Amino acid sequence: MIYHVFICFVYFFPLLGAIISDSWLGKYRTIFYVSIVYALGQLILSASATPPFGLPARELSMVGLLLIALGTGGIKPCVSAFGGDQFILPQQERYLAMFFSLFYFSINTGSLISTLLTPVLRDTKCFEDECFSLAFLVPAILMILSIVIFVSGKRMYKVVQPMGNLIVKVSKCICHAISNKVKGRERKCDHWLDHADDTYENKLIEDIKAALRVLKLFIPLPIFWALYDQQGSQWTFQATRMDGRIGGFVLLPDQLQAVNPLLIIIFIPIFETCIYPIFEKIRMINTPLKKLVAGGFLASVAFIVAGLVELELEKTYPKLPSEGFAQIRIFNTMNCPVTLTMTQENKEDKIIEIKSLSMWADLEVEAHGSVTLPYTANFTTCNNKGYTNLINEVPGNIIAAEATASSWVITPLGLQYHYEDYVDKPDKGKPSVRALIYLAPEVNGNSSLTFVDSSNATVLSITVNSSVFAHSKPKQFDKPDTYSVFLDEYLLKKDVPFRLGGAYTVVGSYLPSLQEITGEVITVTQPNSLHMAYMLPQYIIITMAEVMFSITGLQFAFTQAPESMKSLLQAGWLLSVAFGNLIVVIVKGSRPFERQVYEIFLYAGLMAVVIAIFAVMTIFYKYVEMPEEEVSDRAIPLEEQNGNVNPTYKEDEK
Repeated sequence: MIYHVFICFVYFFPLLGAIISDSWLGKYRTIFYVSIVYALGQLILSASATPPFGLPARELSMVGLLLIALGTGGIKPCVSAFGGDQFILPQQERYLAMFFSLFYFSINTGSLISTLLTPVLRDTKCFEDECFSLAFLVPAILMILSIVIFVSGKRMYKVVQPMGNLIVKVSKCICHAISNKVKGRERKCDHWLDHADDTYENKLIEDIKAALRVLKLFIPLPIFWALYDQQGSQWTFQATRMDGRIGGFVLLPDQLQAVNPLLIIIFIPIFETCIYPIFEKIRMINTPLKKLVAGGFLASVAFIVAGLVELELEKTYPKLPSEGFAQIRIFNTMNCPVTLTMTQENKEDKIIEIKSLSMWADLEVEAHGSVTLPYTANFTTCNNKGYTNLINEVPGNIIAAEATASSWVITPLGLQYHYEDYVDKPDKGKPSVRALIYLAPEVNGNSSLTFVDSSNATVLSITVNSSVFAHSKPKQFDKPDTYSVFLDEYLLKKDVPFRLGGAYTVVGSYLPSLQEITGEVITVTQPNSLHMAYMLPQYIIITMAEVMFSITGLQFAFTQAPESMKSLLQAGWLLSVAFGNLIVVIVKGSRPFERQVYEIFLYAGLMAVVIAIFAVMTIFYKYVEMPEEEVSDRAIPLEEQNGNVNPTYKEDEK
């Protein structure tokens, strides 16, 4: 929810950036000033993740995210339009199209590097935990460097000056037209905006008409972004439940997002040099609006594929406690089998033999509110192995609450200890482990259960209390791997695989009187079995959709905008992304379905219906033809900057 609210702000603030740019500062100065805000937000975000500072982490991180949203909101509507300003239209229109592709190519190159590198930086250790502060600090430093590079090229830029408080003028013009239309019903006009011609000049009215024609087409488009931006949320969560092993390398769930920018880098030249020329020759998908329609349908197909993957993934999900039932697990920490005779109302007694260092489970115990199951534990076999002070027949009750998973632990003291267990797959996808180790009273002090990798480095340590048996809370490994398990210096198990999505419990006991240290690793929740490669088709399709939809949309918004409103329409295009993420927030907040797969198919259906409506709307749109010489009066000539020859200028040969 926080992720999509943040993305919503990121794409809402471009409207503010467009107002500032077109009304007061101009594109160059707006980019410069808000980039400073952006870098400041990243520095604050890094500071919020630095424990020694003693700062309120959550509140400060929200401030950092807000400043980043403000900063990127100012940059987004200006940077692409600022790049477009460097070209003379229509003579250099083909270079403009190439610029937008290269612009998008550059963005995705940075995204590829970031999505691969940032999780690695985060997984390094600092302050005895994951190093989020470093993961945020590196892009902050790079952002500061980018500001220096941007400013150093100022003398080479063509800078178009702002053209007045456009948003206010447009708003007043529209309100005036509506007011006149309501008051003067007898007057007939070709367009309702013409009612404002008594106060406002004709050029402004015509520019607003052109802008509204484009903005009207943007109305159905937010649904595309509702699908697209779930790569960073729903699709990443989907990946946490999948296996990322590739040979000796393990791909982390959030690193899978690198597939999108990598494919973008591959697809852009393919589409520009091969696919689009073929479409041109066969006169199919050969206009910007047709490309937008095709991209929208591809997004729907991508989510249908994602839904099919989710159906397969559901087969690997653990069985969770549900209404009307309880789950009971019994762990035996002793190196001997224990027999339980369990009494159930209106049923025959159930005799359960729990093997040494093992787990027994019943995942569907009928329970309404709670259920009490009397039992008798037989320790005869354990006494025969030298255990002392054990009563052979020990009575007791197992109590389980409805819709919960309760775990009970057998120790030489009997069946006294229990806790509410968490049996779902770990949230981050990384393997988790819990310790159930009984230490005899003669063991002085605490012991440590440690997990050692192949280089003999301790990657995880769990303290085991000797005074009273106490189970540990589950801990997560930094990465899935094969580890050896030690109780102090004693090797319990060697080379145990701990995989993505698995939940494990180490059971055992340390009994000096018997000169016995035993242990076993039990898999409570099976690790992920479906490979992340199954997600590649949906990533390939959504990336093809993005190439046809996003790049084309940016170019369409720029070329169809009047000269005075280019940044405004760029902001309008980006605003559709904000509303798309707002759709996700609303759907997630309402929780319409228990099963995730239904929500995925809902998005696929909505996308198909909305893009069909959009396709019909495009039939009635007439493209704006570029005049032969449309250069702003306030634009500095491309071939001259501040009275000097612009070193970057070269007359277009064609």
